[in-house]
Amino acid sequence: MAETGTVAVDTGGGGTAATKERQPRSVRVVLMALMIAMLLAMLDNMIVGTAMPTIVGDLGGLEHLSWVVTAYTLATAASTPIWGKVGDMYGRKGAFLTSIVIFLIGSGLSGMAQDMNQLIAFRAIQGLGAGGLMVGVMAIIGDLIPPRERGKYQGMMAGVMALAMIGGPLVGGAITDNWGWRWSFYINLPLGIVALAMVTAVLHLPKKRSKGKIDYLGAALLTVGITSIVLVTTWGGSQYAWGSAVIMELAAIGVAALVGFLFVQTKAAEPILPLHIFRSRNFTVMSLIGFITGFVMFGAVLFLPLYQQTVQGANATNSGLLLLPMLLSMMVVSLVAGRVTTSTGKYKVFPLVGSVLMVAGLFLLAQMDTETTRLTSGLYMAVLGAGMGCLMQITMLVAQNSVEMKDMGVASSSTTLFRTLGSSFGVAIMGALFNNRVQDVMAERAGAMGGKVAEHSTQLTAEGLAKLPDVVRDAYLHAVSAGTHSAFLLGSVIAILALIAAVFVKEVPLRGAGPAKEAPSSPEAAGPADAQPVDMAKAGTATADAAANDTATADAKPVEGVAAGDAAADGRTVSETV
Repeated sequence: MAETGTVAVDTGGGGTAATKERQPRSVRVVLMALMIAMLLAMLDNMIVGTAMPTIVGDLGGLEHLSWVVTAYTLATAASTPIWGKVGDMYGRKGAFLTSIVIFLIGSGLSGMAQDMNQLIAFRAIQGLGAGGLMVGVMAIIGDLIPPRERGKYQGMMAGVMALAMIGGPLVGGAITDNWGWRWSFYINLPLGIVALAMVTAVLHLPKKRSKGKIDYLGAALLTVGITSIVLVTTWGGSQYAWGSAVIMELAAIGVAALVGFLFVQTKAAEPILPLHIFRSRNFTVMSLIGFITGFVMFGAVLFLPLYQQTVQGANATNSGLLLLPMLLSMMVVSLVAGRVTTSTGKYKVFPLVGSVLMVAGLFLLAQMDTETTRLTSGLYMAVLGAGMGCLMQITMLVAQNSVEMKDMGVASSSTTLFRTLGSSFGVAIMGALFNNRVQDVMAERAGAMGGKVAEHSTQLTAEGLAKLPDVVRDAYLHAVSAGTHSAFLLGSVIAILALIAAVFVKEVPLRGAGPAKEAPSSPEAAGPADAQPVDMAKAGTATADAAANDTATADAKPVEGVAAGDAAADGRTVSETV
């Protein structure tokens, strides 16, 4: 793999005062564009979810309602690893811009949909672009920011995630009520165009020319495998019984496709998911912790509002605000963890402390009953949020630090994929346990009538609950409380696995700004090397050692932040970098 052009890098921490003054401003512009892109990917489902009743009322097709979300989720999950590999092979900037364009095309088409089938198809296009947005943001940060500095910026991304979860339902409701549901999609266009313009103008990354070809067979097998597994977790226990032929067939197809994918990866010249990255203990451990974090987080996001609306009588209109204690705690702790990691270069404490807090928070939430106050549940949520704040971005940071620069994209996409799959399994398994417990308690407390109510419990609004007989309503409140207890108790047991995994994290120093250090000999430390943000004159050119890098000299763009040691460690040169 070769890149065109070179760059001169000051690894000694030098540079003029003017250089140091210009650097933060340009980096902030790039980060703003990345945050807008992240917001687009995170916000979309939250906004659309609020608009769904209006969409169904206009387009009809209630029986296909779930596919509006499922099509987007499937396309996002299946395309995530492919986007990561394309960025590694052909250049991060081009892949990222392409994903933004595809997302905006899908958004515009979704807003113009005339029936439910069209909307589902256009949502799949949107999801294809969204997969590249998430991976692109994390991989570009990995390219531009040295590992030692990366924590504080990834903490900002956790803040964007929390903002999307809190504000999404509010924004979606306001847009639908005032402008119509089509603007739930059109709103992406101006934001996306701004991000597109900023990235095009300010972000300059290496132009790559890979001699290898994309592993199309591996990509196809991975897509089939992921699609089958996500459909199993989405349909199992809801549209189809877990033991039904459809679920069993999908599970068999998924397992067979993934086994075939792993075999193909051992033979492919440019594998979609290079298996050698799993030789790093830290990368493997962080993939497991990311899976469990996704499992727990999205389970909590699903069941906490249900408990608060049903048992505590909270208003469902501002549903995003119900999770405020957890999300604010997660955001604050994530920012603090990033700052501490940047200042000390140490990170092992965060997976350990985060896992302990996650286990404790889930166990506390499992103790909630019909008498638990909102203040008490809010404190429990804050504990869980603090635990996830320690883990959300640290997992990505350590995973990226555990691979070589040439694998930054697949490392970012793999970590994102494991978290996505974890969320699918979490919602499915915790949901199945919750539903079974609700049905059992309703049958015990309210007999046949309770069983009928339990079958439609997910569609039971506050108004519908108030109309139930007192005995049935009381039984339902206890049933939801019992179901919540079982779901969160399971979550706390699963979270113990994350704590065990965190013990095996190896404290490999995060290399940051300053002189390049001697190349590490262990696989764990084979990640990005030292980096120093630099700035170059626009008309200047830079040369590199042709014998070492096998590239020619090219004109250099203004540079604001370069992972210089990373390029050297890979035997690469960088021509255009922010």
